[in-house]
Amino acid sequence: MDTSMPCPEEPTPTANAMRRALGRARSGVALDVAEAAVLLRARGEDLDALSSIAARVRDAGLEAAGRPGVITYARNVFIPLTRLCRDRCHYCTFATVPGKLRRAGEGMFLSPDEVLAIARQGAELGCKEALFTLGDRPEDRWPEAREWLDAHGYDDTVAYVRAMAIRVLEETGLLPHLNPGAMTWTDVQRLKPVAASMGMMLETTATRLWSEPGGPHHGSPDKDPAVRLRVLHDVGRSNVPFTTGILIGIGETRTERAESLFAIRTVARQYHGVQEVIVQNFRAKPDTPMRGMPDAELDDLVATIAVARLILGPAARIQAPPNLIAGEYARAIAAGIDDWGGVSPLTPDHVSPEHPWPHIDQLRAITAESGFTMRERLTIYPEFVQRGEPWLDPRVLPHVRALADPDSGLAVEDRKPTGLPWQEPDQVFTASGRTDLHTAIDTEGRTGDRRNDFDEVYGDWEALREQAAPGTVPDRIEADVRAALATAADDPTRLTDAEALALLHADGPALDALCRIADDVRRDAVGDEVTYIVTRNINFTNVCYTGCRFCAFAQRRTDADAYTLSLGQVADRAQQAWEVGATEVCMQGGIHPDLPGTAYFDIARAVKDRVPGMHVHAFSPMEVANGATRTGLSIRDWLQRAKESGLDTIPGTAAEILDDEVRWVLTKGKLPTATWVEVVRTAHQLGIRSSSTMMYGHVDQPRHWLGHLRLLAGIQQETGGFTEFVTLPFIHTNAPVYLAGIARPGPTHRDNRAVTAMARLLLHPHIRNIQTSWVKLGTEGAAEMLRSGANDLGGTLMEETISRMAGSSYGSYRSIRDLVAIAEAAGRPARQRDTLYGAVPEERRAAGLASDGHLPELLPVLDS
Repeated sequence: MDTSMPCPEEPTPTANAMRRALGRARSGVALDVAEAAVLLRARGEDLDALSSIAARVRDAGLEAAGRPGVITYARNVFIPLTRLCRDRCHYCTFATVPGKLRRAGEGMFLSPDEVLAIARQGAELGCKEALFTLGDRPEDRWPEAREWLDAHGYDDTVAYVRAMAIRVLEETGLLPHLNPGAMTWTDVQRLKPVAASMGMMLETTATRLWSEPGGPHHGSPDKDPAVRLRVLHDVGRSNVPFTTGILIGIGETRTERAESLFAIRTVARQYHGVQEVIVQNFRAKPDTPMRGMPDAELDDLVATIAVARLILGPAARIQAPPNLIAGEYARAIAAGIDDWGGVSPLTPDHVSPEHPWPHIDQLRAITAESGFTMRERLTIYPEFVQRGEPWLDPRVLPHVRALADPDSGLAVEDRKPTGLPWQEPDQVFTASGRTDLHTAIDTEGRTGDRRNDFDEVYGDWEALREQAAPGTVPDRIEADVRAALATAADDPTRLTDAEALALLHADGPALDALCRIADDVRRDAVGDEVTYIVTRNINFTNVCYTGCRFCAFAQRRTDADAYTLSLGQVADRAQQAWEVGATEVCMQGGIHPDLPGTAYFDIARAVKDRVPGMHVHAFSPMEVANGATRTGLSIRDWLQRAKESGLDTIPGTAAEILDDEVRWVLTKGKLPTATWVEVVRTAHQLGIRSSSTMMYGHVDQPRHWLGHLRLLAGIQQETGGFTEFVTLPFIHTNAPVYLAGIARPGPTHRDNRAVTAMARLLLHPHIRNIQTSWVKLGTEGAAEMLRSGANDLGGTLMEETISRMAGSSYGSYRSIRDLVAIAEAAGRPARQRDTLYGAVPEERRAAGLASDGHLPELLPVLDS
């Protein structure tokens, strides 16, 4: 039965509209969606003119890339890992059902032997790319797929993809290009270490083609345009060289097609990670619901290629599959393509098997007839080969280098791949760089206020300014503050969201009243004692390529301020801390590309082996997620291994604001809110408690603070695992997002008081301890927060690099006497605590008091 959805009628553009759009394109003016939709209707002489304009843009891009007159292709093999899929696309013949596979004598998945047989044949024929194509999450729909994965020891399809990619790298040297469909952020992290590149067609942003019965994507959860756009953003944030594209002629309007291209442009500009865009024309297939739908017209394809070139610009790499264009290669070239995509001398196009690949020599000759030279590239485009980190994982880098020309980044054409080990880099824990930064930051300072890749590493600042604009100035609301104060004083658990928002905006006498109420609630909940801990921070490396835009701590390995500690140095610092009375070390570091996922176990074990009694409070949820994805373990299994290695609790940092609207402005590649919550919940379930935090005063608004605090309260009611809530005012001075003119210069004094007071009220009675940060607020500021609902001062720290690199002026250390003095300034007694807010053994207290927490040979004592 033909269930294809008819395309809505579109008015034919007037001659004036076409002439105006062509004129703007010819003069290099940026097109809008309406103009692009007009140009998509170009035919005859207008289409020839459009193609000519697009070709000039393409030629300028190739000239700038250093390969004028070159059209590239990749020599690949197609590995259809599984043809089962949970989606039901109405034009697809690739996906099938378990019964058909059984009748054909095939398995639910290709076996490892079958995968390697294809890869080995490809390597022998000089192929360099292993194109893994498969259906989306078949185990969610087909019990047979779940049974196969369970029987072979894989948690899910992504785990099998990862395992086979490693086998192909090690046994054949082919570079995996992975197309596993709509991935989660965590899936992307799991697969990046085993892939040279990845891909997923956007296809269309026309939601109606997915949501309405009869649409080509109806009944396919992974074809929701919002899901696919989220994938494009996630891979961009994760620095993955990524292939995407559109499928034309499936019922979309020209306006919808233009909108799809603009959506790709947005992602490409924001993250610089889209390595190629495919413009693919629909070809009807027998035995599908859309078999009666007409093929996309060739003129339509040519116009779309040309418009894609104009929208995406000269730096874009644009491809048209050569087996789908009915031999009209010259017209595709004339319209602005610069790549033929993957062409296999061995395997068919399993997605469109009825359309065989042209022979490579034939394609080369046809390309030459149009005045171009055809050159082989790798699955990862030359620009990304030459960029290096963070676009290529160190485990895959040797495989790419073995096949890439070091000057051009293109493939060495006659070189056959050979298997190489997929392994962690050697000597991860060799001390290197500015390992004295923990002291030098206070005596000498940082080398510069920003990295020299400031304009590239964080994404497109202009796009971020637009994205952040609603949050740069907190809005104000009209609400009955007096009534909200009455509710808070009577029972803070009854505060509605509207009342809470009113109080978060409170100022003047209302703010004073709010802080008095919060202080009363604090007194009833935990008494008057101000607690503190004798602890030492150990930041074991600051090498990181995550791209957090608020972070001034992260450095590239080649930057002047970069460093990495050895395991021995980590253990030495823990021992020194123990000798002066510490009960805890807090250990966090950058996401170093060389750091294996098991390195965190080694760090925890090194401390416990040296100082068995030391409490190891270590590894943010971002580090946990990184460790799990690099090892291929689940978050639960990784945390269990970490616990067995000596991990006691985790810091609830990497939270920033637990709202992705704000989060994706603040960070580029950090874990999304849902993954942060998953890590923390899982840790609590395993008996690993954590702190909780909120960094505020940047591009956020009070409504984000409210949502964040409500989310933490909900988790605490479920798990009871949070030990405290820590307020973290944004330090703006050296923060990239501030230097780029996007973020506010940190929270105001009013903001700090309101957040502290409302944290006490909104988290009551679930999280009893509210900590203020002397590192970020100084002595007087911390004392003020103790009068506004806080009851804890955190730790002596002994060293503190992260806030100091950001520009905090309050030093890296406070002695025990200093912390007691802050409590006394607030009119309160002080008590030393351990990590879980319990009593500290007398021996530890005596050791701390004897030295006052000083590390005289390691740290300068700062007078405040």
